[in-house]
Amino acid sequence: MRYPTAHVSARMAIPLWAIQQRHLITTLDQAADVYIDRYVLADGTLRWRRHWPGMDGADDPYEGFMQLALLYVLGGSDHLYDEARRIWDGITWQWTEYGQIDREFTKYYDWMHHGEGYLYLYFLGLAHPNQRKDQQRARRFAAMYTGDDALAPNYDKTHRLIRSPLTGSHGPRFVATAEDWTTHRVVLDHYLAPYEDIVDTDFATRRCTWTNDAVYADVIAKMNARMNRGDVPLNLNATGMVTHAFLYSNDPAHKQWVLDYLHAWEERTARNGGIIPDNVGLDDVIGQYLDGKWWGGYYGWRWPHGFLTIIEPITNACMNALLLTGDERWLTLARQQLDANWALGKDVDGMWHVPNRHIDAGWDDYRPAMQKYPIYLWLASLADEDLARITRIPRTEDWNAIHIGKGKHYISNTLPWFEYIQGRNPDYPIRILQANLDLVANQLTKMQLPIADPARWHNITGLDQSGLNINMDVDPIHAWQELTPVLVEGLVQTTLGAPMHISHGGLQFGQVRYYDGARRRPGLPPGVAALVSDVSQTHVTVTLVNTDPVALREVVVQAGMFGEHQFVAVEIADAAGRILQQSALDSRWYGVVLAPLCGAVCTFRVARYRSAPSYATPWQDAATDHLHISPRRIDGAS
Repeated sequence: MRYPTAHVSARMAIPLWAIQQRHLITTLDQAADVYIDRYVLADGTLRWRRHWPGMDGADDPYEGFMQLALLYVLGGSDHLYDEARRIWDGITWQWTEYGQIDREFTKYYDWMHHGEGYLYLYFLGLAHPNQRKDQQRARRFAAMYTGDDALAPNYDKTHRLIRSPLTGSHGPRFVATAEDWTTHRVVLDHYLAPYEDIVDTDFATRRCTWTNDAVYADVIAKMNARMNRGDVPLNLNATGMVTHAFLYSNDPAHKQWVLDYLHAWEERTARNGGIIPDNVGLDDVIGQYLDGKWWGGYYGWRWPHGFLTIIEPITNACMNALLLTGDERWLTLARQQLDANWALGKDVDGMWHVPNRHIDAGWDDYRPAMQKYPIYLWLASLADEDLARITRIPRTEDWNAIHIGKGKHYISNTLPWFEYIQGRNPDYPIRILQANLDLVANQLTKMQLPIADPARWHNITGLDQSGLNINMDVDPIHAWQELTPVLVEGLVQTTLGAPMHISHGGLQFGQVRYYDGARRRPGLPPGVAALVSDVSQTHVTVTLVNTDPVALREVVVQAGMFGEHQFVAVEIADAAGRILQQSALDSRWYGVVLAPLCGAVCTFRVARYRSAPSYATPWQDAATDHLHISPRRIDGAS
């Protein structure tokens, strides 16, 4: 497929951010090799123990290595893709042997953990969409949640519900065992009790001693009776897996499932008076196993995470539905829940606080509202009403402050990025890229600690754990994601014009993405830097710079991370603002050939959500893709 192309020969003084960005890519490439050498064996499996019990853990190694594929998508070295594939295969085999995975998918677990781990697959889709294994795997995994896999009957098509919070390749897990939760016991000693009536537990202490055998047995019994059957909002993260399949297949059935399932939760919310219930039984009855209570479900309103694991899957599902349809109406449920939570707030010492939990006594755990969830909605819509949901939150902290080494997957700077894209944090690109470089250096230093040596993980008691955010005596399976230096928040924000994905299962969105036109692969070409500095419902501005003093480079810019938008015009200017070229367009791709040490400020006029989203590259021809393989039938059917 051809696309319109401009040739730019206007010299540009190389900005500091461009130098930092290229240095960051080089540093990340080198750090990735060090990390892989330290923790991965030749067959792609990880240096780890011989035995791992319980249902937990298959997501964690994926999380530690998934950003290898994302780095490749952004412009990292060619070999990173091969390494990402090798390690995914190795982890999948290894955790199959441990017993957590079957048919390449976790046997049963919840969609907070599925969402975290299967980000790896979403990044591989962005990296090389013409891989038949990945295409077919995506269809197969989606079928486990659309009701089309007889071996994994997770979905009830009649009631439009996922039948348990614990699901996977073995179907719904209605009855959990003590062995399933065994690796959580020490960690969950520090968490809120899941119910008010756990034996030998004072709920007012906000602690539940899972390491006490009597308490543990009672918790498991009550969870089986009250929590493990029926649907929960957390399962909305499954829309990510089905959307992932659609991005390969363009199958209308995949799109329709996402819309139907999200609509089912809209209807349940309406039945509950506008607040989403956190549990419905197998008969689609709210509170069916909790004496009619709409709170108390798995990862629900009473769970330790509270509102976080309510609003995140809703936001993910709403953004997925908007991506698939282009219809902003599908953001309604997330908008409603943010507004309802805001309306339930109260003044605490002159500051507006919102409830994060609902317990039997009522709304509880009031805290200042978090900005990042309305920021994600605004990212999807760029609408004034979503902007207002951000700006109504009081500025009780420095919104420009950068945090290094914090947050799940080290995603901690969504707010200062938002301030930058609003024009209120002008030096942010330089600051975040330097912070990203500092984070990589810090991670490489942590990897040299005695506690970071995988040969010592069989006996870690007493080792110095300074510099780690986790207690390795308690939580060793999180070591890889704690120690990885392959962290790309600054790179994502500056190049894509978007924050990092929601860590619990969100697709990685972007206003634009890039390909190397000469090598026909994803990512910025060698020597090229890119900065998105302005976005609106009609325009996006990208500065492209070729830092190479010798070679010209062709960078192909795509409208939207999944080609969901369309470029309708472009204006190319030099660094001083002089217009070099203007063109009308009708394409989701636009090529810019940059002479050595040249750059351009490209302002694209964009028709948002005009195109069907896809993983397809500018050169991919659907007619030449490998055909889907159908399995053998031995029952005589054709």
